[in-house]
Amino acid sequence: MAILSSLRRRSAAVSVAAIAGATAVGVCLAVSSASAGTLSGSLYRDPSSAVVRWVAANPGDSRAAVIRDKIASQPQARWFANFNPSTVQSEVSGFIGTANAAQQIPVLAVYEITNRDCGGASAGGAPDLNQYQTWVSNFARGLGNQTVIIILETDSLALLTCLSSAEINARNQAISTATRTIKAGNPNAKVYLDGGHSTWNSAGETANRLRAAGVQYADGFFTNVSNYNSTSNEANFGRAVISALNGMGISGKRQVIDTSRNGGASGDWCGDDNTDRRIGQYPTTNTGDGNIDAYLWVKPPGEADGCRYTAGSFQPDLAFSLANGAPNPPTTTPPTTPPTTPPTTPPAGDGCYASVAVNQWAGGFTASVTVTAGISDINGWTVTVALPSGAVTSTWSAQASGTSGTVGFTNVSYNGRVLGRQSTSFGFQGTGTGPSTTATCATS
Repeated sequence: MAILSSLRRRSAAVSVAAIAGATAVGVCLAVSSASAGTLSGSLYRDPSSAVVRWVAANPGDSRAAVIRDKIASQPQARWFANFNPSTVQSEVSGFIGTANAAQQIPVLAVYEITNRDCGGASAGGAPDLNQYQTWVSNFARGLGNQTVIIILETDSLALLTCLSSAEINARNQAISTATRTIKAGNPNAKVYLDGGHSTWNSAGETANRLRAAGVQYADGFFTNVSNYNSTSNEANFGRAVISALNGMGISGKRQVIDTSRNGGASGDWCGDDNTDRRIGQYPTTNTGDGNIDAYLWVKPPGEADGCRYTAGSFQPDLAFSLANGAPNPPTTTPPTTPPTTPPTTPPAGDGCYASVAVNQWAGGFTASVTVTAGISDINGWTVTVALPSGAVTSTWSAQASGTSGTVGFTNVSYNGRVLGRQSTSFGFQGTGTGPSTTATCATS
């Protein structure tokens, strides 16, 4: 019974919407630099997430504002789960390039191991481990040379019940080789291996499996992608795993925790039916814990577990249930280290300043706008942008006045107050040609 329960909880891991792929583009609500761990900087949001596309297509839905402000505004992992060795390099390169241009850290979830999910609801992956290595090699060639976070093969180490001893050894070697291949492709890649979660395998057993799969070549391990355990329980579990690894002579490893759906009750295993759960800690590298590199949204909130809806499909009622009543996302807080690049328009006086980052594709665009206060705090702002053509179709973390020509965007309740020389963000999506990278900002 315990095994069955653990197996069922794994269905939270796969993202079918991400497997399918899309061309829509999204933005990221910036977060602060890290005060602990080894990562520092803002996380980049998946520009083709199902929630962004749903919000853009359903602006009049009564659930849209809550989903937009509390889920669609946040960075989530981009899943790479199609066996596509001929195109994966270009797909990765395009995603990485957009994140690098924004000077933010992308999160990539690799889900391609042979015999993944032990043939369950998320079955698939590379036909064999030789072809897996070919895929990984092509994947690694697209990673560039800036910081990226790699979540390598969810459930691949926590779930081994369907494999023989020889198959387990082969999988361990494949993951170890994949880790080194990714590191060789991009030495700044941060690679994390599967640590299951705190109510699955013991910390000692998890450490043994991580060692066998080459965690010494990785940066650490991830937990809770396949469950809803509290952040504190996962952190305690992570400390026990790190301690066990230290006892094996493997030091310096850190944890990342999936907090996308762990803000409410635990209850039944299937997130499709549990209305007591909420989104957890918003994604950030600012963990305040030296053992934890980041809190991430690896499993996209609102994507089904497979018991009531098709696994991985985006369901707005699930997203709304997770977001409704959850705290508002934070505005940016002071970084612990000075930025390496000064802002384009430094806030030398009072008032506010706005900068725009645009992602353009054929027929449309998404824009991310950063609002920075001057020397003094501000208690409200309006940003005005000009659209050469087309129209705004959706907005998050702001209220739009007008849809075409000159458009004004005013703060919402939770991000109007910005401390002196600090920032907040909002975004909008539209058709036609996107705005220029300049905008005007006025205080309320």
